[in-house]
Amino acid sequence: MSTKAAVADLICRVRRDNDTWLCVDVFDHVAEPYALLGDAPSVGSFVSATREGDAVRVVECLAVAGTARAAVFEIAVKSGLDPRFPPAVMREVSRLVAAPGVDDRALEDRLDLPLVTIDDATSRDLDQAVCVERDGEDYVVWYALADAAHFVRPGSELYAEALRRGASFYLPDLMIPMLPRALSEGIVSLNPDVERRALLFRIELNRQGALGGTTVSRARVRSRAKLSFEGVQRFLDSSDPQGFDDDAIATSLRLLHEVGRVRVADAEERDIVHYRRQEVKTHLGPGDGLAFLIGKGLRMDVERDNEQISLLCNMEGARILRDGDRGDDEIHPIYRVHAAPPRDKIAHFEQFLVALAKSHGLDAKRWTWRQSGKEALSTFLERLPSDGAEGRIAQAIHRQAVLVNGRSVFRQEPGAHYGIGAEVYARFSAPMREMVGVFLHQEMWENLGEPAAPLPSGVKSGEELRDRIVARANEAKEIQKHITGDANRLVLDQLLEESRRTKHALEGTLVGLTPTKAHVLLDAPPIDLKVYLMDVPTPVKVDAGLANLRDASGAVHASVGDEVRLRVLGRDERRDRWRLDLERA
Repeated sequence: MSTKAAVADLICRVRRDNDTWLCVDVFDHVAEPYALLGDAPSVGSFVSATREGDAVRVVECLAVAGTARAAVFEIAVKSGLDPRFPPAVMREVSRLVAAPGVDDRALEDRLDLPLVTIDDATSRDLDQAVCVERDGEDYVVWYALADAAHFVRPGSELYAEALRRGASFYLPDLMIPMLPRALSEGIVSLNPDVERRALLFRIELNRQGALGGTTVSRARVRSRAKLSFEGVQRFLDSSDPQGFDDDAIATSLRLLHEVGRVRVADAEERDIVHYRRQEVKTHLGPGDGLAFLIGKGLRMDVERDNEQISLLCNMEGARILRDGDRGDDEIHPIYRVHAAPPRDKIAHFEQFLVALAKSHGLDAKRWTWRQSGKEALSTFLERLPSDGAEGRIAQAIHRQAVLVNGRSVFRQEPGAHYGIGAEVYARFSAPMREMVGVFLHQEMWENLGEPAAPLPSGVKSGEELRDRIVARANEAKEIQKHITGDANRLVLDQLLEESRRTKHALEGTLVGLTPTKAHVLLDAPPIDLKVYLMDVPTPVKVDAGLANLRDASGAVHASVGDEVRLRVLGRDERRDRWRLDLERA
């Protein structure tokens, strides 16, 4: 939402009743619509507005009816995600902006560190800043996290609203923030060339990337630059020995890349699996058109490097809280736990590989894997081909391997995080986007010896507060999952309608089967489609190994790993889905 729209106190949908233009507040669900003053956008448009008695005046048209942007706003409305904040919250924010607390004498002064933020070029809520130094042959990683917990204090209206939201939510070109932008993009964000409060991690690593020790403090810091992933990658790929006017930044970025490499190597030794998953980012098209732009995100080295530092911080933060936790204190950590795959799912995956190798006539020694064997799963998956017909088969295997895993959840008790090979893990690194981060920072303060924060009104104990935050954090994850699915469906609907109209077949890889559905990963854009087998004109059924589709005669119609074509037959409005035909290419 623009600065202009931020002054409005309503977001409305425009409607018309005979000759009268009206607005209905889509988030407060006001029973009586407001009369509209001034020029009216088209019916169904979303507008920001200000109240003027029993009427409203439009400040800005946020989304024109019939556009992709309006469809995205509909998803937010359906999920109750409101970009606005209550007036009481905004009054507190105004007081915080006037006194951001960077002159706090209790803060350790670390303005000397050559910290930088590295993020997407368009990001404005900067949670983390990093720098890496040499210590002989070893490394020291400094990781500064925005001190959101200083501003979001229990008992305040801001804290209550942040807890109600649980997290920031992301839709194509629309972000619903957990904290007002005056905080998340202003006085809390680690913006360049300004002093900020931070929770500062100092992490020691040897030259192989093994941990030596970690200390945490509350500090005053200054980011020297706001860098993008693309810009840092260009610097790392360049033969220019300088690249930055600030030599300290240039040196730090090169050391960051060294640390990233040794930490990735360490992860491989611990059998951390890297799946061949293609990151798809959905954006709105230019202007008010209905087109979505889908970008296949290729992960750059610097993104992996940055991720390794974030993982380190979250693992070390969790370890410090776990090791310092006692039954008689008021410290109540929250952990992110990811259980190892259950044995029955592993057995199913092993059986699937045998059936797949048989259906394609492949060498079983090369294409099958058993947990009881000598080869690690990560090694097996990594050595599979990536191109041609066999690359499609490998793509299907990687997808099935992903499905073996369960989902991570927030919990009160420590537990392993299987996906990253951590004994304990906690989400410290996104304190402006997740309420769990705010809570964990406050618990870390207490672990460092600072007084416990007061409890919010109506909360009887720290355990009760932690339970509420865990519940809301897990709910927020589910909300994000659903709104992402809704946004992806908008894209799919457009893609399939175009295919139906032009009679152009869609090509992809058959990556999985269930008794009633086939799962196809399209070549372009690389998104998943479900094909309901009851809609396929040729009667087909799935064989026992879930590796082949067979017709009535028993002949193979298509096998998992095959290149396939999809043709749009039409839309089943009663079942609210598309009918698709699937054939081997």
